[in-house]
Amino acid sequence: MDIIIPVRNGLELRLRKESDAEAVFQAIDKNRTYLKQWLPWLDESTTTEDTRKFIRSDIDDFEKKNGLDLGIWYEKQWVGGIGYHGWGGKKRKSSIGYWLSEDCQGKGIMTASVQALVNHGFNEMNLNRIEIRCATENVKSRSIPQRLGFVMEGTLRQAEWLYDHFVDIVVYSTIKDEWNSCK
Repeated sequence: MDIIIPVRNGLELRLRKESDAEAVFQAIDKNRTYLKQWLPWLDESTTTEDTRKFIRSDIDDFEKKNGLDLGIWYEKQWVGGIGYHGWGGKKRKSSIGYWLSEDCQGKGIMTASVQALVNHGFNEMNLNRIEIRCATENVKSRSIPQRLGFVMEGTLRQAEWLYDHFVDIVVYSTIKDEWNSCK
């Protein structure tokens, strides 16, 4: 199955494929130091083959409705990742995770990508609630749900282990009725 979510001219979200492994790994490796400030999985992705295994796992999760991991393609280049963590069954809720290459930030790419993915979640996946969780110190990541009108619900203290320390996580959410009335 192929999923392509158009975002705007030159920007789209696509279901990752094994053939994307080299491009994905190169983007991760190029941004490793920057991303390590906020993402706990980078030590598990040190080769193209590691990335290929993650993509296979992501495809399996998608088929089981346990996740939807998409690549962010900007001007025909793979520049980041975005997706839903678990969304199947009767819960009708999920959370979004995302990251973007450092050199592509400040262009509205992530805000537009999150907005498109939220629209897809509510309109195509029949979700009712969508969360975004960010480290409290990750100001750039937190600005996305704030800009899109998500509600800040609170802070989870020391909720994530990040290599050698715990970080606090802030939780933002939106629900279908609020989103549709604002967008």
